Amino acid sequence: MRVPIIIISIALLNAICYTAYAQELTQVIRGQVIDIESQTPLAFATIAIITTEPLLGAITDDKGYFRIEKVPVGRHDIKVSYVGYETQMIPELMVSTGKEMVLTIKMKEQISELKGVTVKAYTQKDKPLNSMASVSARTFSVEEARRYAGGWDDPGRLVSSFAGVTTENTRDNTIVIRGNSPKGLLWRLEDIEIPNPNHFANLSTFGGGGVSALSALVVGNSDFFTGAFPAEYGNAVSGVFDIKLRSGNNEKHEHAVQLGTIGLDISSEGPLRKGSQASYLFNYRYSTLGLVRSVFPEEVKDFIPVYQDLSFKINMPTKKSGVFSIWGLASDDSDDFKAEQDSSLWEMADDRMDGALTQRMGGLGLNHRYIFQKNAYLNTSLALTGDYMKYEGGILGYDLNRYENEYMHVRNYKYTFTSVYNRKFSAKHANRTGFIVDNMHYNTVLKHAPVYDQGLISVADEKDASYFVQIFTII
Repeated sequence: MRVPIIIISIALLNAICYTAYAQELTQVIRGQVIDIESQTPLAFATIAIITTEPLLGAITDDKGYFRIEKVPVGRHDIKVSYVGYETQMIPELMVSTGKEMVLTIKMKEQISELKGVTVKAYTQKDKPLNSMASVSARTFSVEEARRYAGGWDDPGRLVSSFAGVTTENTRDNTIVIRGNSPKGLLWRLEDIEIPNPNHFANLSTFGGGGVSALSALVVGNSDFFTGAFPAEYGNAVSGVFDIKLRSGNNEKHEHAVQLGTIGLDISSEGPLRKGSQASYLFNYRYSTLGLVRSVFPEEVKDFIPVYQDLSFKINMPTKKSGVFSIWGLASDDSDDFKAEQDSSLWEMADDRMDGALTQRMGGLGLNHRYIFQKNAYLNTSLALTGDYMKYEGGILGYDLNRYENEYMHVRNYKYTFTSVYNRKFSAKHANRTGFIVDNMHYNTVLKHAPVYDQGLISVADEKDASYFVQIFTII
């Protein structure tokens, strides 16, 4: 009797495997289509996935939202068209089983003559999200950063492949634009200027760091400028990184755990309450090597930095009062290195160095966007940002005693209030007017020993505050 049972079991197992294989894995693509100038929704826009057979598509509702069910997982090209607007192409969009794909598609009104118009669908990656930018600007997506060889999901390393942009070395993501200093790069997050958002920032070179403190799981499509900045970027010299956080899934809860060479990511997103448009997005990351640092020998531990970061965004649309959002970013870095105790092995000064480094940066902001009818919007933000660094460095003397030779304790923070009014007059003309007010505070203590065994002397000990005001209008 055993033989028939075995045969039946094998047949059932084959049937189950065949059924699982026959079930094609699918996912949902949904989102909103809006006008790039006025931020108003576009009803009855057509969205088509041109890489599926048969074609899948949808039409936006009166609020600009669309939803496409049962999209096969994999890479797909999406075509978005609307009467009177330029056709948009989103190429090689990666659809996975783990998360719904939520898109915000911004379309620009088309300028054409009555004689005749030829409309072609093509990709314009050099076309930024900021409609006021004309040249030397382009948008990039997290998908691009993930596909860039050696990019580590880091937008800072991705842009090094752009024309006129290079890095100082391969060890960090320092950005050199047309020979300008990396320190001249302006970092913005959710329309607020922030400190350098990189782990171990400004150590080897001002303006760069080891790796971005913003995880690819939370960053949305963003702009990168290499020159000819619009007036709203008045504090930029070299270039501008204008980073946006994406909104969380407002229909279902999704959670993810990702382990890679950079770190262990724990991410969660979903609606704040069932049936509302409000959503949350949260991500925490801890360095991978930091998790296993204890298993390495002592001589190797000194070369293993430990870092962690946290980012979130809460998006809360209302029926009549506009859209409110709360966002935050925080990073914490630490590195301890010990001097070689055996003086016979000293070959260079670094072998005698002994120190401890702590770095932190962060930002917390509240944003409000109100759309006036169909041709204007007002965007107002209030934020607190800052950074902190403490370094205590010593050196072993030839008597094997430790002497303090460097001390740095730097704290910077600022309050920022900004408001921008954008009005669209026609397909050719728009105006953006606004102001940015920064209340900056700093506390800097620097000490150094000219001769290592003669003690520290004070180089700088300053604590003060100031205001910085920018007013701009763009036509």
